[in-house]
Amino acid sequence: MNRYSSVWVAVLGIAVGAMAAVAVQKFNENRAKIRTEYADWGKLNLVLRTIDRNYVDTIDRKAVSDAAISAALSALDPHSIYMPPVILEETESELAGNFDGIGIQFNVPNDTAIVLEVIPGGPSEKIGLQAGDRIIKVDDKVIAGVRFPQDSMVHRMKGPAGSKVLITVRRGKETVPFEITRGKIPVNSVDAAFMVNDTTGYLRLSKFARTTYSEVVKRCKDLLAEGMKYLIFDVRDNSGGFFDQSLLLSDMFLRKNSDIVYLEGLHRKREGYTASGKGLLQDVKLAVLIDESSASSSEIFAGAIQDNDRGLIIGRRSFGKGLVQEPVYFSDGSGIRITVARYYTPSGRCIQKPYASDEEYQNDIWERYVGGEMLDADSIKVDTTQAYKTLAGRTVYGGGGIVPDVFVPMDTTHVSKFYQACSRKATPMRFASAWFDAHKAEIQRIGDFKELERYLNGSGLEQAFLLFAASKDGLRPSSEREWQLERNYMMTSVRALVGRYSLLGDDAFYHLYLGTDKVVEAALAN
Repeated sequence: MNRYSSVWVAVLGIAVGAMAAVAVQKFNENRAKIRTEYADWGKLNLVLRTIDRNYVDTIDRKAVSDAAISAALSALDPHSIYMPPVILEETESELAGNFDGIGIQFNVPNDTAIVLEVIPGGPSEKIGLQAGDRIIKVDDKVIAGVRFPQDSMVHRMKGPAGSKVLITVRRGKETVPFEITRGKIPVNSVDAAFMVNDTTGYLRLSKFARTTYSEVVKRCKDLLAEGMKYLIFDVRDNSGGFFDQSLLLSDMFLRKNSDIVYLEGLHRKREGYTASGKGLLQDVKLAVLIDESSASSSEIFAGAIQDNDRGLIIGRRSFGKGLVQEPVYFSDGSGIRITVARYYTPSGRCIQKPYASDEEYQNDIWERYVGGEMLDADSIKVDTTQAYKTLAGRTVYGGGGIVPDVFVPMDTTHVSKFYQACSRKATPMRFASAWFDAHKAEIQRIGDFKELERYLNGSGLEQAFLLFAASKDGLRPSSEREWQLERNYMMTSVRALVGRYSLLGDDAFYHLYLGTDKVVEAALAN
């Protein structure tokens, strides 16, 4: 019996050993398989399948998929992003140069939306809405006096072309309902364009949309007809947009065969772009205004002008986005923008700033302020290992934005307690609205800037504003000295906000603001 037991123990041992060997072999095969799948993205699918088959509760596949896609793209760079259908539609509409809606511009100075402008030819103009109307309700939803979020107001007024919305407004003492059929509304990228003096034009561009080039050509032809020899081209706070529009705008100023930009990436061969020599503004002297919020297409434009020594770049160091995104669209209405290349200015510099961590990237502008860069040109951090030469041999640097030829520090001379208190309570905006209500007929007859200046100079705005601030908000300058320090800045703001209600609209607003704009002052001086 013992002999047979020994035999069975031996057989069992052999069997267990064989099974262990098979298990080890299988484990190694699985390890190899996992490594292979990791290399070809299989691990991500494996994780999602495992969640689907094993998770304790019902799974929202859409939410999990969106989160996984967003996380994957965030591991690449700050500008490769996933956009759900709603976000993609809003982004595309903004840059396309039109959107569906009712065709008004409004602000909310005192918890009530006030119509600033009715877009010519839009649905609201056709139905009779007017500047100065106060929007009380959208359909059956009260939006006045209830701290209704401004973005929610916009969302309720927007909608597909052909759909209807009921807008109830207060006009004087009357409450008037307007049933408006939404339509396609043009979105302008040129905020303002006017002559500063007999020979100098000013143009402010807010974004690079589909219609940007045609808008700029139209407005510049008007300025040329008025005698423009010198142009101040303002792309401060312009975060970019369509790449081709930056090429077209650069082409307007550069001589034939001048380099504009080139693109290159691991899977994208070098592709360069040069000027046609047919630009409308080749003989117009140029200054380009930039700041820390000028990015992407704004930097392509500024870099092309700087590297070709075509004009002066004035202001503060630009944002530093030198990555090129390509859109990919999905059948569910969502999409991604994935970085496919870097762009390089004519001298060969890439101006993308470092993005070692998302936190560092997001905090960069704040760090510039804390480090003194906004106030002192000597505090600008440049990568001296990335030095390049412009066409005329001037040294420029890559690795973090466009450094201006003429530095203008941030203006911090108007931050008194009175100014800050008025800003917090939107006192100038609310005063402008109240002034318009009392003087609507005379303001809306004004369509000439000199006439507007005469009106503002003789209207007693200063005393009226100080009385309004004191009676409505309990705000007064602490002393006559404080008011004299603040007077120019505060009253420039007040005059610009009142002037915006005239027929000149934003042209008046920006023109009046130039009186305290140190960057424009530097452009005129240079």
